[in-house]
Amino acid sequence: MPFAILTVDKPDHLHLRTSAREEHLAYLTANKHKLLAAGALIEDDGTGGRGGILIVDTDDREEAERFAAEDPFTKAGLFEKVTVARWRKAFFNGERLV
Repeated sequence: MPFAILTVDKPDHLHLRTSAREEHLAYLTANKHKLLAAGALIEDDGTGGRGGILIVDTDDREEAERFAAEDPFTKAGLFEKVTVARWRKAFFNGERLV
């Protein structure tokens, strides 16, 4: 069962998100085989960034926590909060699974 990683940026840290973004995207690209989904939480008008959601395809909590810890955004000190939680796929790719 996969893990969801939910992140919340520190207030007023968009500059840090912007400066670390390319390294973060390179990290996700290098590890895309581990991801079911990933993306930023943004403003309604499509701007900014205030956190994110990553769904990591692993049954190992330590691996999911390590994935979050090694993210360049984490290393840069962007996040106010990081939550790692089991995620049950109830609906996925247009299919009901439960």
